[in-house]
Amino acid sequence: MKKFLLMPVGIMLITLAACGGNDSATEENGGDDQVTITYASWGIGQDGEENLDTLMIDAFMEEYPHIKVDIDRSLDPADWNSSLASAASASTMPDVFTIAEVPLGLSNNWLLDLNGLTEADEEFGEIPEAIRLAVNYNDSIYAVPSGTQMLGYFVNKDLFNQGNLTIPKYGYSLDEFSTAIRETSDVQQGVSGINQIFSIPDWYPSVVDETAGWYTFNDATGYDLASSNFINGVQLASDLANGNYAYDSLDDAQKERFAGDNAEEVWLNGDIALKWDGTWSLEGLNNDAEFDWDFVGIPGGRPVVTNDYLGISSSTEHEDEAYLFSKWMAFGKEGFLKRIELADEAGIVVNKLPVTADQDVLDQFFANIDVPGIEQAYEGIENAVIEPMKTVPGYVDSRWEAPTGISIGDEGNATIAALIDAAVRGDIKIEDYAVQLNELANSRYEESKEAIE
Repeated sequence: MKKFLLMPVGIMLITLAACGGNDSATEENGGDDQVTITYASWGIGQDGEENLDTLMIDAFMEEYPHIKVDIDRSLDPADWNSSLASAASASTMPDVFTIAEVPLGLSNNWLLDLNGLTEADEEFGEIPEAIRLAVNYNDSIYAVPSGTQMLGYFVNKDLFNQGNLTIPKYGYSLDEFSTAIRETSDVQQGVSGINQIFSIPDWYPSVVDETAGWYTFNDATGYDLASSNFINGVQLASDLANGNYAYDSLDDAQKERFAGDNAEEVWLNGDIALKWDGTWSLEGLNNDAEFDWDFVGIPGGRPVVTNDYLGISSSTEHEDEAYLFSKWMAFGKEGFLKRIELADEAGIVVNKLPVTADQDVLDQFFANIDVPGIEQAYEGIENAVIEPMKTVPGYVDSRWEAPTGISIGDEGNATIAALIDAAVRGDIKIEDYAVQLNELANSRYEESKEAIE
């Protein structure tokens, strides 16, 4: 399981022509035998629709003409896990596919053990260790990190300048975070300090405790939701919500004062100071925001990273070719430089951050992305907080879906998510339920971990 033994994967730096041993797939432009692999991804779009990923697939087939990539559109993007399960039952699993929850793929035996391929690949070792370890299960790699995004706050610098206030910068403190929100909020004038506060309990523990991860998770100890770190994070969110500092927590009458029908519109109209979002929003900001903005992450300067992953089917007959294609689409230097080139030609922003720490790739990427805060965040990526939804066993239950047996309002058996949200709204006191919540979250984690073992 992921880092349960707390040992990093040994990366053997063996120089090869590309990535997969001496198979013909590793040779420049391949050999004479034609190979066809199938690929399924929720990001591909409809048949005939062209986007950056389809351009990358075409470029791959030009670079490696002995490998044909067929796009499998039979899987339903709205029900991805069930579609994969159906494909597995019918023995029609795609060779390469995006995976929403790596532990689910492991428990169902969908995923190929990639150790033999990754250990023989120098470029896999260029992936930052924090990201590599996120898919290390019992010292084996079962998925390829295919896209990195940063989570955190974007700042509207114009709002601070207009009020002659100090603009938060990457690495700002918790006190500066709270002060910035309170000083910029003015509901009467249709200005809000922050778009929403429900993410605060997730990131807060990692700011005040360097051993804590997202939602207090630590690989050695599991969750620590009864800790003061988590309780204080919920309390900070509750204070901001009840002080009318967060747009999403305002009532309908208060929202009528704002220019826009939702937080996104109000933000783009320049009336929210700090917005929680991910770096996937860069293209929209570049196109639509008419104010000066930057990325400032979370207080304290630890980057928060969420990753996409590619799995290779355990039933594939072409594991070398499948890995070569995964590498091209994900972390490989050659592929990511091609992605930047194709994006430049199409006049669009690259839709993900580099998964590799290769300096040539980083130099080229940041030459095209003029967002200082993101570059600062990337400099600290070895100390990143990994958002665990796709990699930690049982996380969906432990954070959101597990029923608590507690009655809250109209809900006779509230989920974990509903209980935490009620505490943020001030309807209940989180400290009254923290021990029970912690036991439930850890039990779901342990159950899912055992399913993998």
